[in-house]
Amino acid sequence: MIREGDRVLLIDRRGKKYLVMVSEREFHTDLGILKLGELIGKDYGTSITSHKGEEFRVLKPDINDIIAKMRRGPQIVHPKDAGIIIAYAGISPGDTVIEAGVGSGALTIFLANIVGPSGRVISYEVREDHAEIARKNVELAGFSDRVTIKLKNIYDGIDEESADHIVLDLPQPENVLPHAVEVLRPGGYFVAYTPCMNQVHRFFQAFQEYREEFYKPKVVEVLVREHEVKKECMRPKTTMLAHTGYITFIRKL
Repeated sequence: MIREGDRVLLIDRRGKKYLVMVSEREFHTDLGILKLGELIGKDYGTSITSHKGEEFRVLKPDINDIIAKMRRGPQIVHPKDAGIIIAYAGISPGDTVIEAGVGSGALTIFLANIVGPSGRVISYEVREDHAEIARKNVELAGFSDRVTIKLKNIYDGIDEESADHIVLDLPQPENVLPHAVEVLRPGGYFVAYTPCMNQVHRFFQAFQEYREEFYKPKVVEVLVREHEVKKECMRPKTTMLAHTGYITFIRKL
């Protein structure tokens, strides 16, 4: 049931999406004015009609809807990469994940969603403006109870005594290796997301000093090609979401 204060996803006949908070107010679109208060007490999947007679379907937003509509600052980690990070590292409900390079908070939201209310995501960020954007986006997603954003450089050290996983979106992830050795639990993953191959090479040069502490190094790149589905035919789309970054995984012994 939809309550006042809930965020809902409205979809018009063109497929355009709107993320709105339900209250006794009007919401203006080019297809007409919606009285959002009419949604209170109704179930998700219902419809609402504008003063022009245009119908909007009402759905409960998921984290992809929220991330698509949230405020952007720096470039985000895309869902294709976030999914691989979560799957390959085996991040699970109840885990404590240390993250650094929070940016706009997209990866933070994906991590908070998977660790659940019994888990924690502790995010380090050096830029106050990025941290503030991320805090607001995490609040929008409803995960403020399980996310802590610190204004601190993780290169200088990690405050926490232990963590299940460490996930970094930083230019020099190798600078965190000395701290990760002390904090990461046995079996936990150290994950580094970097856009350039020379960063991966530099990381593995530094990694040689810590080979006795980790095993199973792996580097992956995720490419996604969508397909057009029409009545007449199905074919790959002309454009695809190709390289965004390299993802490096090492596991603590």
